[in-house]
Amino acid sequence: MATDLQVEERTFFRRLDWNLLAVIFCINVIGLITLYSATHGASAAFSQTRLFWLQTVYLVMGWIVLFGVTLVDYQFFNRAAYILYAINLIALALVLVIGRSELGARRWLELGLFRYQPSETMKLVLVFILAKILSKQNKPEGMGFLDLIIPTLITIVPTALTVKQPDLGTGLMLFAVFVSMVLFVRVRTSVLISVLIVGMVTVPLVWTFGLKPYQKARIATFISPDKHPHGAGYNSLQSLIAVGSGEIIGKGFRKGTQSQLDFLPERHTDFIFSVLSEEHGFIGGMTTVGLFIFLLFMCAKIAAQAHDRFGVLVGVGAVSILFWHVIVNICMVIGLLPVVGVPLPLISYGGSMMITAMASLGIISSLAYRKFLF
Repeated sequence: MATDLQVEERTFFRRLDWNLLAVIFCINVIGLITLYSATHGASAAFSQTRLFWLQTVYLVMGWIVLFGVTLVDYQFFNRAAYILYAINLIALALVLVIGRSELGARRWLELGLFRYQPSETMKLVLVFILAKILSKQNKPEGMGFLDLIIPTLITIVPTALTVKQPDLGTGLMLFAVFVSMVLFVRVRTSVLISVLIVGMVTVPLVWTFGLKPYQKARIATFISPDKHPHGAGYNSLQSLIAVGSGEIIGKGFRKGTQSQLDFLPERHTDFIFSVLSEEHGFIGGMTTVGLFIFLLFMCAKIAAQAHDRFGVLVGVGAVSILFWHVIVNICMVIGLLPVVGVPLPLISYGGSMMITAMASLGIISSLAYRKFLF
């Protein structure tokens, strides 16, 4: 006769969305294979080769987080949204004061055995608090200016702190999550038109006073990368060469010249899709893109089946985190967007990004886990 514990275990495994978990696992495997190649090239130092094993640890931690979040009723994040937001905001402020500086940016807090990047977890925390606030909006005609004041302020503060680090890429991701969730709830047409007009007017001001010289150089390089082949345009050109040289079937595992001979910069983080495309070609690249599309489609479908407004919105926010990272990173490495330092979720090296991505998927898994409970 089965014990209560055995029945509980069977119930847990039966309620899991195994199709969702299988797609996540496949992308994880692709990520580890690509990272192994990117960090074990002929020119890779010990400090680079150890990144693969660190990523394996981060991945195990990520799966623990995913299953842990799955077991937590997502309404907990509704109740704890303000507390989590305050804690993460304090962490962002501390980064500017005592954070670790690396490559001209101050983005991490040293926590003994690992470094913590508050701007990464703020993406998910922002989803929680926006979902809490927007779930109370129920206007068929759409949100007006007054309705947008609080959500906008809540987004602007962490975005400004993140851009100050400086980390323009993550700042843009925070803003993209905000825009995605607000548009899902609906905004009045007059508001959208006004925002577009204000945006067009302020673009010259942002260019003149808001962007740092290296950020302006990235945009100029995006427009004409061949004019700065050994300077600001180097990263973009090397990425394009890597992607293009992979052709249909690629050069083979650990046989990519751009990555293995150290021409491709940041090949284990921002430009890891370039490594994948060079070694596995159009087929490998499109297979990975196809898996991401399938994953996003499944996540959106699960979010739409949530039993309450907060559940739908928190699902939409989690999907938007993954969606914008995938779109911006892949478009960045193939020259369709400027280089802004956005990693590819589940594939690029990085503990904070891995945990954030797996926690986002944990939220989706939590929604799927509970769709038959009511």
